[in-house]
Amino acid sequence: MQNTATPTHCPYCALQCGMNLTPTPDGTVEVSERADFPVNRGALCGKGRTAPAVLASNVRLTSPLVRSGGELVPASWDEALDRIAAGLRRTRAEHGPDAVGVFGGGGLTNEKAYTLGKFARVVLGTSQIDYNGRFCMSSAAAAGIKAFGLDRGLPFPLEDIPKTGCVILVGSNLAETMPPSLRFFNELRENGGTLIVIDPRRTKTAEQADLHLAPRPGTDLALALGLLHLVIAEGRVDAEYVQERTVGWEDARAAAMAHWPEYVERITGVSVPQLRETVRLFCEPESAMVLTARGPEQQSKGTDTVGAWINLCLATGRAGRPLSGYGCLTGQGNGQGGREHGQKADQLPGYRKLDDPAARRHVAEVWGVDPESLPGPGRSAYELLDALGTDIRSLLLMASNPVVSAPRAAHIEERIRSLDFLAVCDVVLSETAALADVVLPVTQWAEETGTTTNLEGRVLLRRRAITPPQGIRSDLEVLHELAARLGVEKGFPTDPEEIFEELRRASAGGPADYSGITYRRLVEEDGVFWPCPRGGEAVEQPAAGDTTAMAHPGTPRLFLDRFATPDGRARFVAVSHRAIAEEPDDEYPVLLTTGRVVAQYQSGAQTRRVAELNAAAPGPFVELHPRLAARLGAAEGDPVAVVSRRGRAVAPARITNAIRPDTVFMPFHWPGEGRANSLTNPALDPTSRMPEFKACAVRLEAVRG
Repeated sequence: MQNTATPTHCPYCALQCGMNLTPTPDGTVEVSERADFPVNRGALCGKGRTAPAVLASNVRLTSPLVRSGGELVPASWDEALDRIAAGLRRTRAEHGPDAVGVFGGGGLTNEKAYTLGKFARVVLGTSQIDYNGRFCMSSAAAAGIKAFGLDRGLPFPLEDIPKTGCVILVGSNLAETMPPSLRFFNELRENGGTLIVIDPRRTKTAEQADLHLAPRPGTDLALALGLLHLVIAEGRVDAEYVQERTVGWEDARAAAMAHWPEYVERITGVSVPQLRETVRLFCEPESAMVLTARGPEQQSKGTDTVGAWINLCLATGRAGRPLSGYGCLTGQGNGQGGREHGQKADQLPGYRKLDDPAARRHVAEVWGVDPESLPGPGRSAYELLDALGTDIRSLLLMASNPVVSAPRAAHIEERIRSLDFLAVCDVVLSETAALADVVLPVTQWAEETGTTTNLEGRVLLRRRAITPPQGIRSDLEVLHELAARLGVEKGFPTDPEEIFEELRRASAGGPADYSGITYRRLVEEDGVFWPCPRGGEAVEQPAAGDTTAMAHPGTPRLFLDRFATPDGRARFVAVSHRAIAEEPDDEYPVLLTTGRVVAQYQSGAQTRRVAELNAAAPGPFVELHPRLAARLGAAEGDPVAVVSRRGRAVAPARITNAIRPDTVFMPFHWPGEGRANSLTNPALDPTSRMPEFKACAVRLEAVRG
């Protein structure tokens, strides 16, 4: 074995930090810094540094498992794959193709996400496919498409942030969720710019801010409208920009004027002087940005909320201009690329719409199938999970753990248990995998090659650094074998570069056009921003491996000349404040909000198996204000029960002045008694179908004895 360092990327969040991996004699890898990658410049958080720990054989799955006598027992690959094929075939024969569901993940590479969507629609013929990225930034995506005609998390690279004049960061605790990114915001302040953080909690990120606003959870929409009202009232609208580059201003203006400052103060708890100071800090510099994350997005009105923040950018001329704009901080590692290429319920590769006849024809030609054979749009993620055991009788699940991560999780666990058949592909035996009829052990990031797309829209190449253990196969091999067993012998290769070449053709001419990107370019250029059509123009069939001197450079900065709408103008969307789906009352008088901690990730399926990370964050907790703790009679560390209309969770109290007195916070990484998502509300945004993770009514109970 050669001890040669392989440049690659972290398996966790959407920063996709660069790192070097060097094989060790025991078959794992050592992580070292990669200072040349511009996103993290060598910096890594604890999760990235310890990522190889999950490669260990005593942590991961090492053999297929099948259920026998109520227990999961080791089996051969042929037996496991035969069982999955038989289960899916039986459900289709007895109940029809839409009785089979497919659920993917935002951690899958672009090649895997593309192949999974193709497998669902071509092999299974089902419309019932979605992925856990629906729970990530779907509200921001929907609002971005409405306003700009295109959804890409950030329309500019992270390196632009230190050069702008002001950033409003809404509902993001990036000091804990994306620690290496904090340097861009520190540099912003060092350069004389201003950071405004909006969060109900005084987080580690809020502590870095020049101004911290702590609105009541679920009132971000009213806050944005109140700021726009003041922009109008104080004569700060960029009238020339609005006239030349937007449509819909008058209706949006009228809606905002109904949200006067004192009214917004009553709704949000943010004082009028703070509202005015925010407007001043945002409008006085020549350039400014608004960045949102899950706080305003994971609401039953998340699309309108993001739309209101976009309206603020448009009214002040802060979109489609250098060092300005609206952006969304994507959460999952491939949350951006994961939805662009076909594992989302309503989309085909290239971010094409599944109900668009031209899109169906294009993709069907690449796939070699009849466009009429492609099913239509299916259920969104929560709706798909809610239908398990009734309309959907069998499920193939990859890279997701909804028993912990889905809202109303106890109900979703019941739905999963009621399935006729469940097959799971995963690295570890997650809480969801433990309920399966068949579990397949699959390769990890360091053991396979494939592309991801980070929060900037930068397509990256993760490279294989070590050989996977004997008996482990890739998700691509799994789909190839299952397709063959279900009667489709061709069209599902196992080589990721071969799949990427097909993805290029399928995406050509679509909103997310990758046709000008090749593996060779990704290596030579350390990533390419989409859209990147071949040769500067979208073409139907780019040649495999094509790299020419005339290659399109990629698009680091969007919308500088025009927006991606038919007339090139951005759209204001008139929105008005409305309450969250479940306001507090006498029975449930407190608001619950949820989020992450620095040492754990998502459902914790992998990070909870790393000793160093568990030592830093060993379990769940309930964060509450001293006044609330006093009324409850709870001291630091006392067990506290949090009860909603959907369930009950118990965790130790963490008492702090950093949270509003009317709000409690729980991290969502743990199963069992402290499972925060036992409480959360699955009320859905009407456009994005995003559940309302960020605000629901609860009561607190002291746990005696």
